[in-house]
Amino acid sequence: MSSSSPRDEGEPAPGGRLLVDEPAPGVARLTISNPAKRGALDHSILDGFVQTLSAIDARCVIVTGEQSTFSAGYDIGDLRDGAFQAQAERLVAHPFSGALEALEAYPFPTLAALNGHTIGGGLELALACDLRIAAATIALAMPPAKLGLVYSHTGILKFIETIGAPRTRELFLVGRRIDARTAREWGLVNAIAEEGRIAEQAVELAREIAANAPLAQRGNKRVIGAVLSARAAIDPETARELIELRQACLASEDFREGVRAFSEKRPPQWRGR
Repeated sequence: MSSSSPRDEGEPAPGGRLLVDEPAPGVARLTISNPAKRGALDHSILDGFVQTLSAIDARCVIVTGEQSTFSAGYDIGDLRDGAFQAQAERLVAHPFSGALEALEAYPFPTLAALNGHTIGGGLELALACDLRIAAATIALAMPPAKLGLVYSHTGILKFIETIGAPRTRELFLVGRRIDARTAREWGLVNAIAEEGRIAEQAVELAREIAANAPLAQRGNKRVIGAVLSARAAIDPETARELIELRQACLASEDFREGVRAFSEKRPPQWRGR
């Protein structure tokens, strides 16, 4: 890694990019770069997480966004009617789950520095990190209810683990944005940065984490992950039912309408089918 300036990982792509630099010894910073789409997570960015996290050797990894946005979530703006369900399933399944798994499996601590609005899949990506620090002016939200989307049970489990069932219900069933202060009160973020210092404070925290005992860091992260996984286990039959529910949603008229309305910036007209 180069500590002087960000660089691209993997082959160039016409959409977004994942930029990588080393802002401090033992610290890698991964920056979501897709300014034309408010940091939307496309295949290039998601694949970049998998490739990069398997190749770097850092004692702490920062995940952040570019300019004034962390991430607006899935890149759903380009879904076409012709193969809508297949495209939707391909986006929200393999590349997205692969990026989350790569973050969760990284052996040392990860830190999401939420420099701007953090929405939908962008917020779940942040929850895949061990810690989160937020700029005071950001908004956070889970908009599946506004899009007609049934969210994955694995994703919802992450929110229940982090903020409990009552707050998860509020986040998903109301669909309203919350501010950084509310997110801190809920436990959705660990700290709020001083005004204009999100990048600096993230690096300061990452430097402190990277200086800790490596065996303890790897071991404690593994223990925490194993305990949470055991506590959140779902039997295979129920898991299949929840997956089928999500697949049916992706094939529904309401989900198509939700995405169209989002792209056209208008209220959706739900039909319940």
